[in-house]
Amino acid sequence: MSEPQRSSQLDTIRDGYAFAEPSVVLGAAVDDGRVVPDAVVRLPLASLNRHGLVTGATGTGKTVTLQVLAEQLSDAGVPVFLADVKGDLTGLLTPAVGGGKVDERMGALAQDWAGTAYPVELLNLGGEGIGTPVRATVTDFGPTLLAKVLRLNKTQESSLGLVFHWADQQGLALLDLKDLRAVVQHLVSDEGKDDLRGLGGLAKSTAGVILRELVALSAAGGDVFFGEPEFDTADLMRLTSDGKGIISCLELPGVQDKPVVFSTFLMWLLADLFQDLPEVGNPDKPALVFFFDEAHLLFEDASPAFLDAVELAVRLIRSKGVGIFFVTQTPTDVPESVLAQLGNRVQHALRAHTPNDAKALRATVSTFPFSDYDLAELIPSLGTGEAVVTVLSEKGAPTPVAHTMLRAPQSRIGPSDQDQLDRVVAASALRDRYVEPVDRESAHEMLAARLRQEAELAEAVAAIERDADRVAAERPRTTRAPERSGPTPRGSDDGMVGQVLDSPVMRSMLRSAGTVIGREITRSIFGTRRRRR
Repeated sequence: MSEPQRSSQLDTIRDGYAFAEPSVVLGAAVDDGRVVPDAVVRLPLASLNRHGLVTGATGTGKTVTLQVLAEQLSDAGVPVFLADVKGDLTGLLTPAVGGGKVDERMGALAQDWAGTAYPVELLNLGGEGIGTPVRATVTDFGPTLLAKVLRLNKTQESSLGLVFHWADQQGLALLDLKDLRAVVQHLVSDEGKDDLRGLGGLAKSTAGVILRELVALSAAGGDVFFGEPEFDTADLMRLTSDGKGIISCLELPGVQDKPVVFSTFLMWLLADLFQDLPEVGNPDKPALVFFFDEAHLLFEDASPAFLDAVELAVRLIRSKGVGIFFVTQTPTDVPESVLAQLGNRVQHALRAHTPNDAKALRATVSTFPFSDYDLAELIPSLGTGEAVVTVLSEKGAPTPVAHTMLRAPQSRIGPSDQDQLDRVVAASALRDRYVEPVDRESAHEMLAARLRQEAELAEAVAAIERDADRVAAERPRTTRAPERSGPTPRGSDDGMVGQVLDSPVMRSMLRSAGTVIGREITRSIFGTRRRRR
């Protein structure tokens, strides 16, 4: 690129990122290996709910980029949710120590920097790891997301939806996996197989697959994620007393061997936010920014219904003030229908060591706006902490593509000390609400009680019928019973019905049936339950 071309390109970058509204500072443009401090690269707060994508090969600085974004969002009063797969992001709790490469980088950028600790709420999945447990009931998680966890095919997913529909109609609370197993077993048993006959029924072979996958999930420790108390996603949207956004950091090192489970749980959190938050249009800054790390795990082997639901949520949740950033290795990890919704891009280095790598690089280059850069050459040559950036301006137009040197985070890169983590967990305002699991009466116990009641009722009816037969046998055959205008004796047929209706067993069953009326649960586009808050 000639000198006049470079000068023109830098002027385009300066103008394209000179936003009047509050912004997150990503860094500054790089020209011929030299940082240009006055060509500052920013991301407007108002554009963050247009979503984004952070991509790059392993070790190129994606996690540090998340840290830089989270820090500035917190300072701007925006709550943040991060999935911490490797445990590195707990460093947000600890001020970074300057010197060395940090001073060198920030000096080249000519930007202010000071080591800072940020307000962090540590969370974990179901008590696996450090932090406050995040759990969901099976009912709230819903059939669409659970089918993804269980790796069910389209037919099996449809059957699982039928099981949830029946449980919803019956008012059976599916709190954990044993509740769902109990319902599936009931619906293929002699006592329950007729309950779904009018809806097509549940094939024993399909039920067998669902039950086997549920057992496998439980055996792998997945049952700890389901239960009560259920996490309220409103707790992700808190501020400190001085107006900083709290960074909710979901610690996942303890469940790295269950990637489908944790990626789908992240989608449940997002689905719950989607259905509960009000419409806010285009706010000056987002109500929450949600970083979806290891995003490729979400889309692997996903059903068409699941992908449609993700696309719809990403498209619609923008108007509720929530920004979503997917973090993965290449843009091709994200379906095109979702990728088209992601307006802000931070592309770290990609390597092209194999034919598949080269194909992914070409696909990545094709997703960027036209620029004077040779992106096929630039992207593989990016150093750690460098990225190719384009974002949406305040007016919704793409900014010029900019080769960017990114800021250094003001908090520690890498995990905080264990003592500090323990202090933060102990001081958590959420811990007392969620730490102890609760096992109240639910579908497993209710179905067992129903079977006992039905057996007792059958025995009561049989006993009354035996009494009626005995009275009839003792009545003289030649004597005609006088007509009665008063109450029917207990030995008569009407009296038998009365005894059945008056029995404690029948009264208990009627009370249970009465709780079902009006309790069918409405569900969102993900099949998650719509909660009334």
